[in-house]
Amino acid sequence: MWAVLPFALGPSLGAALDPRSRPVQLVASVGLWAGWAVVLGAGLVPSAVTLTVVRTIAPGALVVALLAALDGHASPLGIATAAVALMAVMLAETGRLFVNGASYPNERRFPLRPSAPLLVGVLPLAWVLCVGSPIAGALLLATRHWVIGGLVAAAAGPLVYVLSRSLHGLSRRWIVFVPAGLVLHDPSTLADPVLFRRQTVTSFGPAPRDSAGLDLTQRAPGLALELALREALPVVCVTPGDRNGRPESPDRLLFTPTRPGAVLAEAARRHFPAHGGSAPVSPREAEPN
Repeated sequence: MWAVLPFALGPSLGAALDPRSRPVQLVASVGLWAGWAVVLGAGLVPSAVTLTVVRTIAPGALVVALLAALDGHASPLGIATAAVALMAVMLAETGRLFVNGASYPNERRFPLRPSAPLLVGVLPLAWVLCVGSPIAGALLLATRHWVIGGLVAAAAGPLVYVLSRSLHGLSRRWIVFVPAGLVLHDPSTLADPVLFRRQTVTSFGPAPRDSAGLDLTQRAPGLALELALREALPVVCVTPGDRNGRPESPDRLLFTPTRPGAVLAEAARRHFPAHGGSAPVSPREAEPN
């Protein structure tokens, strides 16, 4: 869908740019083609970094398609193509494919969901500033607004650096099954990755409503899973306002993966015990969750 986007959306964008000045046409055209090429190339090399790239740039296609429509140059095919491409990029399974691009053959990584407050508040604003500030600076300079354009362009560099690092942090949150057990890799909640050896796990499954485990879900939407241990394991929890962390010794932990059913199926394949210390559920039983 992304590869055919120039054919589906290009004519409407060309018509929208036609009455603009030559510098604006040049800057906009170079930016559009560059963004399209970067996402196309990044999509061919799955990794956590390229996942951040495609999920940062891809929404821009739908935005410019809607802006062209508001300007009187609507393209239903272009809008539909951009929307479908964006939905594919944001799928949980797409995230799993990308984060496993750099994993070892005996590893399986499963991304974690971002928190609900982040999804509805901070994340959209961060995206607008990260993507919009360099575009605004370039277009202001193209329209000869030298002072304001120079200020916006100068501010865009630090903004993009800081915000892109924050956005990339969302792509680096996962649990990973390894031969020895399960590793929780979540820099936003834990100071360091923590290995939970399979023989120390007493149960692994959907979290009970009244679970007293250490909550690492960050109020993320979706089904939380509970990992119960034979004995407490020391971990260092961090928060955005306290990077030094605080020590905890939980014997139960809660986290929310993007694909809880796939996580339980992988746990069953690796012989993790289900809730109550019983035999693990079969992959066929776990997968529909």
